[in-house]
Amino acid sequence: MATTEVKRDTKFFGHPLGLANLFGVEMWERFSYYGMLGILPIYLYYSVAEGGLAMPEATATSIVGAYGGLVYLSTIVGAWVSDRLLGAERTLFYSAVVIMFGHIALAVLPGYAGIGVGLVCVALGSGGVKGNATAVVGTLYDRKDERRDGGFTIFYMGVNLGAFVGPLLTGLAQSSVGFHLGFGLAAVGMALGLIQYTFGRKNLPEQSREVPNPLPAPRRVPVVGIVLAVVAVVLVAMLTGLVTAANLSDIVVWIVGVAAVCYFAIILASRKITAVERKRVLSFIPMFIASAAFWSLYQQQFTVVTIYSDQRLDRDLFGWEMPVSWVQSINPVFIIALAPVFAALWTKLGPRQPSTPMKFALGTSIMGVAFLLFLPMAGGGPNSAPLLGLIGILLVFTIAELLLSPVGLSLSTKLAPEAFRTQMVALFFLSVSLGTALSGSLAEYYSAEHESAYFGVIGVVAVAIGAVLAAISPLVRRLMSGVR
Repeated sequence: MATTEVKRDTKFFGHPLGLANLFGVEMWERFSYYGMLGILPIYLYYSVAEGGLAMPEATATSIVGAYGGLVYLSTIVGAWVSDRLLGAERTLFYSAVVIMFGHIALAVLPGYAGIGVGLVCVALGSGGVKGNATAVVGTLYDRKDERRDGGFTIFYMGVNLGAFVGPLLTGLAQSSVGFHLGFGLAAVGMALGLIQYTFGRKNLPEQSREVPNPLPAPRRVPVVGIVLAVVAVVLVAMLTGLVTAANLSDIVVWIVGVAAVCYFAIILASRKITAVERKRVLSFIPMFIASAAFWSLYQQQFTVVTIYSDQRLDRDLFGWEMPVSWVQSINPVFIIALAPVFAALWTKLGPRQPSTPMKFALGTSIMGVAFLLFLPMAGGGPNSAPLLGLIGILLVFTIAELLLSPVGLSLSTKLAPEAFRTQMVALFFLSVSLGTALSGSLAEYYSAEHESAYFGVIGVVAVAIGAVLAAISPLVRRLMSGVR
């Protein structure tokens, strides 16, 4: 429960001052993350003469999808460290340091060494930042504070401000000088985020530093043994060829699916949660499925849409060809413009706004519609797709995203059992992980020759999933036990 002082705090546009500090660190973290991700796919499949690693496109999209899935999968590690060892705020800080070192590795280490070391560090660090930043935002508000969804939407706007600027600068650096300068800019961005966060940590409530479920000292040695065993299994799988770059996203899909089932089972079976908390966790299952479906389409911005932009999109701007990565900045522009509108709308409607299950249903279905909008442009040749057409589709992406993503972050903190505060947030990010890994697996089936079938089938399936969730939303709301 937030303190009375926190609930009275309205210093940041009507919200607690700590929100500004979290807004800043997440903005710079997303600057570095999306700046790097904007150039990573083309770095993997561009020829050596163009500065790339000359991988097949299917392998490149598999790596990008698997990497994105591992980023969100590592939220489990970050959540566990937070709930059992360090608390959310400290885990957030140290994870940001790991991210910075990952971007430095991408910038200075050549070839596969930079990719291996850099992506592992960024994935682990991002997992520690994402879930814990969200959990710390949750400590700023009481569960029934009507500003809560609006606050998360403002926080989400900071995410997208970084996501807008990052690809612009790294794309320019890549196209003008080379890929490693682009990766270097991502490292600088994360360093700036750490500096501002260090100065503003005092604005966060003491609750954000609590360890809700401390791990007893005698159990720490077995945990270290488990970690070492997992690392050994991964190394053996890679050295024996069981896990390859080409099948990496499929492996991650299975790992995340099993992890999600186990996580739900552990929380539901725990004696530390009440009957009401157990119902709320059950209510999250259908929204978890819809969220995974949504992200499997949305995250194709970094797989299929990147290839589409490189090969099918007319990127000519008055005789100058804009960098491929700039397409990744279109969605954040719409987020920055529309996030305040959605925040104001939810605050204005208050208890009359659509329920969370209906927001999830609408977000998933509208995401399916966005894929169906590719159909009028399908089947053309190189540079045949108009830029305005893709901009319109990404606007629909944005509307779907604002209905589901910031609302999902808020929901995970509201439905969370007291003993699993941060780990419930990690469950939401597991749905993102599953969807992101699926975006890499699905991208293997994309080709310019089969665009109509690809966009049509995936779009229809997403619309259907949203319709099913809308139909069962009354049951889901009853299980939520008073949480909207």
